[in-house]
Amino acid sequence: MEESMNELALPTYDPETLVRSITVDINAPASVVWDVLVDLEEYPAWNPFCIAVTSTLEIGAPFDMTLTDYSRGEGTFSYTEYVCAVVPERLLSWELLPTAESNDAARRDQVIETVSETACRYYSTDAFLGSQAHTIMAETGEWVKRAFDDTAIALKERAEALYSAR
Repeated sequence: MEESMNELALPTYDPETLVRSITVDINAPASVVWDVLVDLEEYPAWNPFCIAVTSTLEIGAPFDMTLTDYSRGEGTFSYTEYVCAVVPERLLSWELLPTAESNDAARRDQVIETVSETACRYYSTDAFLGSQAHTIMAETGEWVKRAFDDTAIALKERAEALYSAR
């Protein structure tokens, strides 16, 4: 993945099938936010949407998640995607690729932008891809946005608490 010092080379997605979280300004260095994102064992302590995850975080490795079911407001479900980008302190991404059984595909990008030595911004996107992308967006976009916004706020709170405790 090519990148300059300021811009990550992210794929271009159809805006009609893209969920984007709110952007949060975080009063902690990008390194602290990165540490929170890659400390998978601690997700249950702070992440309201992805309440458990296992992965090696190597490119192509499974990213096995237990997710809160925002569509019904209760319960959880398991979901597996595959790590596709790891740029320390900048980008963590995973994707669902189409298979013989399902043409569904998606890519989740979590982006950290450095503002200063002690501050950064964070947002995440989920691009629904494949022939059913518009249908999936119509059926799930609203609750996925809520889940990603909640995650962004929780990440901000977690990173700022850890940074102020140092």
